[in-house]
Amino acid sequence: MSSEGQLSGEASIPTAPTVAGVATGERGKKVLLAAPRGYCAGVDRAVETVERALEKYGAPVYVRKQIVHNKYVVETLSERGAIFVEDTDEIPEGAHTVFSAHGVSPAVRDSARGLSLKTLDATCPLVTKVHNEVKRFAKAGYHILLIGHEGHEEVEGTAGEAPELTHLVDGVEGVDELPGWLADEKLIWLSQTTLSVDETMKIREALHRRFPHLDDPPSDDICYATQNRQVAVKAIAERCDLMLVVGSRNSSNSRRLVEVALQAGANDAHLIDYAHQIDEDWLDGVESVGVTSGASVPDILVRDVVTTLAERGFGDVEEVTTASEKITFSLPRELRPART
Repeated sequence: MSSEGQLSGEASIPTAPTVAGVATGERGKKVLLAAPRGYCAGVDRAVETVERALEKYGAPVYVRKQIVHNKYVVETLSERGAIFVEDTDEIPEGAHTVFSAHGVSPAVRDSARGLSLKTLDATCPLVTKVHNEVKRFAKAGYHILLIGHEGHEEVEGTAGEAPELTHLVDGVEGVDELPGWLADEKLIWLSQTTLSVDETMKIREALHRRFPHLDDPPSDDICYATQNRQVAVKAIAERCDLMLVVGSRNSSNSRRLVEVALQAGANDAHLIDYAHQIDEDWLDGVESVGVTSGASVPDILVRDVVTTLAERGFGDVEEVTTASEKITFSLPRELRPART
């Protein structure tokens, strides 16, 4: 895929030598390429939603917030005619508008209706699942302890389903900040979909110690892609002098991969958007570099990193696969091909 090609359809990942464009390098210097990495089904659906909307309706198409948390994706779609805004009040009345993969609250949907916006919902179905859980448990009289990061768009949208009954738990320290009167309420915990699995379990344990009657959710909220990418990083971390995670700083799942790599044994780990951000000092004395990418990262950026490493002697590429992902999500109904 070239930078001018489609951003969607990243699920098909070539073998490591093809990705790198090289197969050999200095003896002993190695790249360990984690798989799965990059686009998940929800991101692929969201990006394709914007691409198809531009094809069908023409520019401009407005997008509330970043469609996914990746600088390259946002810049590329902007060049094609997508206009990214912070909120609906910046969008002209009646315009075609896409809600990002992170989801929105009922208040945002009400605002969009008030402006007669022609909305396309690119919310990841796994995020929608958590929204539906909030509504169901709120209706059943529960207070919801939502594990997540304050200010993250997914958390804001999820909490907006029942703001008076939802209490944010940001980190283990957030457990002690919850009001004591919750001990007398029906409680259940839910989580943001892009968290570290290990960290979330630590917070869960702390919540259960403080509120022994706390109920667990009926199923895991952390998405399959987030978990798979963390498992893949753990599989190679101990073999890595350096781990490079391709992803943007506002990407929660990408930042978690850096944390997971360090916790799992990597000597050093850094988050980068582009190959040119690799600091030569990071490579000093390094024999093995792990490479992975967050769930909102197109594989062209990973290929650039592997090529750059090859130019610095790291041409021996081993792809380490820990799972196979075959999940796909349908586009919004308005953008699906007409039935014949």
